Amino acid sequence: MASNTGSPTRPRRPRGEGQWALGHREPLNPNERSKKDGPPLDVRARIENIYAPGGFDSIDPGDLRGRFRWLGLYTQRRPGIDGGRTATLTPEELDDRYFMLRVRIDGGALTTGQLALLGELSRTYAADTADITDRQNIQYHWIRIEDVPTIWRRLEDAGLTTMEACGDSPRVILGSPVAGIAADEVVDGTPAIEEIHRRYVGAPEFANLPRKFKTAISGQPDVAHEIHDVAFVGVEHPEHGPGFDLWVGGGLSTNPMLGVRLGAWVPRDEVPDVWAGVVGVFRDYGYRRLRSRARLKFLVKDWGPERFREVLETEYLHRGLVDGPAPEVPGTPVDHVGVHRQTDGTFYVGATPVAGRTSGSMLIAAARAAERAGSSRVRLTPQQKLVVLDVPGSEVEGLRTALADAELHAAPSSWRRSVMACTGIEFCKLAIVETKQRAADLVADLEKRLADLQDGLDHPVSVHLNGCPNSCARIQVADIGLKGQIVTDAEGRQVEGFQVHLGGGLGADAGFGRKLRGHKVTAAELTEYVERVVRNYHAGRADGERFARWAARAEEAELR
Repeated sequence: MASNTGSPTRPRRPRGEGQWALGHREPLNPNERSKKDGPPLDVRARIENIYAPGGFDSIDPGDLRGRFRWLGLYTQRRPGIDGGRTATLTPEELDDRYFMLRVRIDGGALTTGQLALLGELSRTYAADTADITDRQNIQYHWIRIEDVPTIWRRLEDAGLTTMEACGDSPRVILGSPVAGIAADEVVDGTPAIEEIHRRYVGAPEFANLPRKFKTAISGQPDVAHEIHDVAFVGVEHPEHGPGFDLWVGGGLSTNPMLGVRLGAWVPRDEVPDVWAGVVGVFRDYGYRRLRSRARLKFLVKDWGPERFREVLETEYLHRGLVDGPAPEVPGTPVDHVGVHRQTDGTFYVGATPVAGRTSGSMLIAAARAAERAGSSRVRLTPQQKLVVLDVPGSEVEGLRTALADAELHAAPSSWRRSVMACTGIEFCKLAIVETKQRAADLVADLEKRLADLQDGLDHPVSVHLNGCPNSCARIQVADIGLKGQIVTDAEGRQVEGFQVHLGGGLGADAGFGRKLRGHKVTAAELTEYVERVVRNYHAGRADGERFARWAARAEEAELR
């Protein structure tokens, strides 16, 4: 056989992942091209000067489905499109002429005046919609582009904003709803949250990240810190005192990963600088070639925490970080529902709607009830709840009654307390199934069907409903997580249903739920299924055993 006399084959160069720090700045997908074509934050001027006066038909498609997100705006789903068509229609076919608008509320912190304003804007411009999200945002629907500049002016006059509530940017910073008032708090993270917001929200240097960037800062583990891109968790250093333990690389969606500790202790005054360093690493080294691999968690997984910390220290902070201990792990999830004493002797009262579904009217009622009770401060929580702070003991019962009259319950059933749901097919263009109303129906049904177990469960069983695989409702870390999809029922029909995740959790039960091969539940079967599994848990658990521990060891027959 003749020999090959051609030139030797050169080794193939590895394909770049779109990392700016390595010189890969060419636009690698439509989103990156869009950001290169025009700074996303510049879209505000076009909204105010062109699109609001000209109406929906005047909006450029590149702004409509791209840059609008940096100002908290998404088009909502056109009514009447069933979930089986979600993946087959073009964006133009899915778009309604109305918008979802997110108001970012860093740390969930509001005055009663701001809460009342949010309710008034809801009633005037958003058809009385105003959901509390698990990002401590308020989310409106039915917003017209013509009204957006007026909404912005009224929000900003009250110290609120929609800036970077969405988009490839640093989104709302989660913080403890009881920062500064809780007895078991290690350190109050509020000053750090406020300083980050002041320096960096809307700053061009961080307005073009590879993907969204989620932050949590809390003096106690009450903000789901394990599933954030960066998290600062309160911890006491044996030599340096109170500060924060640094975590990076968490996130859910279709490739869930828990964050990892960098082993670094950060004093509160240094949190903004360290935060900016982590965001800088993500901006410069994050993967921009594929949107599906663009979150920080993929970089952390590939690098490992040791290399990530080394790059952060040497290239961005230009100094070493102090080694520190891990924070304490709570035995049970913390949601701040109920009546609790503050460090100053007054009380905070945490109340819950069903799965975050509120209205402008409810928010106004809550604000007025809080003011009558002598409070001027409220907080939204990462569990879709509302907390009123600084309540004198003599006013607690009156406030609880007034909140309950507004369908915000401070002594809820375990089901109202533990059910969470995303927006779902009612408004979301990515959704496949309905969630909010289904959550409300599920709560009402379980309150009746499982009334005999109301006092017999040591720990509430959390049920999270998500309309698609993206896990906005954290399905992988719920006791019973339900991922919406189209399934086949017993008659062979294609209907709304769910893939089931069992035994996920954070804190002491940190990990992702167990999936049973081929196991799906139709929407029509959902109540019966949840009741069956919960009764199996109640009958088969060991003394004090949490659902996650039981689900990990239970036989499959008990989980189906």
